[in-house]
Amino acid sequence: MSDDDRVARLEMIVAEQERTIEELSGELAEQWKLIERMRKQLERMTERFLALEERAAPDVPITRPPHW
Repeated sequence: MSDDDRVARLEMIVAEQERTIEELSGELAEQWKLIERMRKQLERMTERFLALEERAAPDVPITRPPHW
């Protein structure tokens, strides 16, 4: 294998790696967006749940214990 062949092969490998890195970077960015949307949705759902729970909880009257 000549030096020119080796250099050409290395250039092809580097080009393939660059393409792979770009694809992975794009996928990572998309996943991060999805995680952020899901985090915000979870926060909204938690707030709604807490509000519903608060409305549904019966008010406990303050009374004296029976032994008083």
